[in-house]
Amino acid sequence: MEDFDPIKVLVVDDEEVMRSLMTKILEKAGYKVVTAGGGFAARAILAEQPIDIVLSDVKMPDMDGFELLKEIKSNYPHVAVIMMTAYADSYTIKDALIYGADEYITKPFKHYEVTVVMERAYWRSQAGRSQAPKQNP
Repeated sequence: MEDFDPIKVLVVDDEEVMRSLMTKILEKAGYKVVTAGGGFAARAILAEQPIDIVLSDVKMPDMDGFELLKEIKSNYPHVAVIMMTAYADSYTIKDALIYGADEYITKPFKHYEVTVVMERAYWRSQAGRSQAPKQNP
């Protein structure tokens, strides 16, 4: 039987309570979780270690989630990004998708919704990897 590395998730939110809650939900579901209190900290983590999925709040004081999303999609296109927002208006959701978010989730949410969205985003990113053109060595 083969051992698989757990899917590694970076949770980015300026609220410690939300980072803690997401860590508990995701670790219980089998994900490996690292957290960042804002966009600049997330940027440093992405540069240091491989991440499969970023779950980011939209509204943060140091760097908003859309700016972080654009950087991730530009520098780490294989990383799935899920935007998390308490502002479930159609403009916020539309902007997230236009900027390249793989999924979004609105607060408040049910715990099972988080894992469903995670799985969907992860498998979409994996499908995108398999369809990417091969690079010549």
